[in-house]
Amino acid sequence: MNIVILAAGQGKRMHSNLPKVLHPLAGKALVSHVIDTARSLSPKKLCLVYGHGGDIVRTTLAAPDLAWALQEPQLGTGHAVQQALPHLGGEGITLVLYGDVPLIQADTLKKLLHAAQDASGALAILTVELADPSGYGRIVRNAAGNVTRIVEQKDASASQLAIREINTGIMALPTARLGEWLAALSNDNAQKEYYLTDIVGMAVAAGLPVRTAHPQHEWEVLGVNSKVQLAELERIAQRCNAEQLMEHGVRLADPARIDVRGELVCGRDVFIDVNCVFEGKVVLDEAVEIGPNCVLKNACIGAGTRLAAFSHIDDAVVGPDAVIGPFARLRPGTELGAGVHIGNFVEIKNSKIAAQSKANHLAYIGDATIGSRVNIGAGTITCNYDGANKFQTIIEDDVFIGSDTQLVAPVTVGRGATLGAGTTLTRDAPPDTLTVSRPKQLSIAGWKRPVKTKK
Repeated sequence: MNIVILAAGQGKRMHSNLPKVLHPLAGKALVSHVIDTARSLSPKKLCLVYGHGGDIVRTTLAAPDLAWALQEPQLGTGHAVQQALPHLGGEGITLVLYGDVPLIQADTLKKLLHAAQDASGALAILTVELADPSGYGRIVRNAAGNVTRIVEQKDASASQLAIREINTGIMALPTARLGEWLAALSNDNAQKEYYLTDIVGMAVAAGLPVRTAHPQHEWEVLGVNSKVQLAELERIAQRCNAEQLMEHGVRLADPARIDVRGELVCGRDVFIDVNCVFEGKVVLDEAVEIGPNCVLKNACIGAGTRLAAFSHIDDAVVGPDAVIGPFARLRPGTELGAGVHIGNFVEIKNSKIAAQSKANHLAYIGDATIGSRVNIGAGTITCNYDGANKFQTIIEDDVFIGSDTQLVAPVTVGRGATLGAGTTLTRDAPPDTLTVSRPKQLSIAGWKRPVKTKK
């Protein structure tokens, strides 16, 4: 079985410099959804027909299992498949898919392939009945109910326009006959294009059976030609994601207000509040609670951890039973141990914090290794960057860092040490010792606060 994906169109109605098939849906390009579904069917050959934006399309989608066929100029779907012929074997079935129809399901395609395999040399087309079939090619059947042809809307008569069964464009064709049929196509139509659908009439004339199959869901065959349609499909995709999550036991505050732009893996009894966004691969272990308006990207969150509202987690690992946020930001390279507390307006980057440590208020921790049971006071920062290089801060177990402390890296704070509030640490602090660097407090008698000058 071969699969050909047509992805050469310009997408003028998108009003964008980005090729249409590369516009994102649920976190990946439209055509990438189709490619992933195609791969799940294990084709012998997988060929992508490209055209507009050729260089960026090939660079973005480059993969060893993809064959490439350039369609230039674009003269219709039949012409597009013709460009793929040199990459196809001479036997079996060729399945034609579209790079701008991203939600087609593998089970539906299997039904179509089975329909083509039921009879030797059969051609199978995926059709669906729509309440409003405007814009689609109509399936024309004879009195016995057999398909005789497909007529495009612009070429249809009044009676044909009343037909509600439409052609989705997705077809399974006998590869051995494909070259002959494509060579016989004509562009004698309103669009002056070579329609792949004209092959149906040729198959009927040759006495070959024409089978049909139907998708389980109408939305599987919806295409994208505008930003409006892209937004509509985004909501459909997200609703499908939400339903799948709930089927696996995740509790969503509102299934209409979650965006999964990648892969979200959840354990039992996970709760996700409204307006959360998940990008890349995110893993939520059992009993994780995600507050409203959180953004997680390539993150792993341990069992029992709670993320409060507006927390941002990016390429970070959070251990079990942690408490994060609200308004916390964990940047790439962050690793938090069990029971760590990271509070409001705390930012952590490229740092490891061991179990039971806390940074509850207004702190920046970068390029640091922090032990267990450490308390980081409000306003503390690690001064890790000298304008050219990054340096490490090491804080050992059971350290207490007073508020408004600056640790000028490279520096080490020994086990059990205490840093007084307002300390600027430029040298290592010894263990089990109080270190203070602030100047002696002075009270100046007779000092007058400045006042505004009257104009």
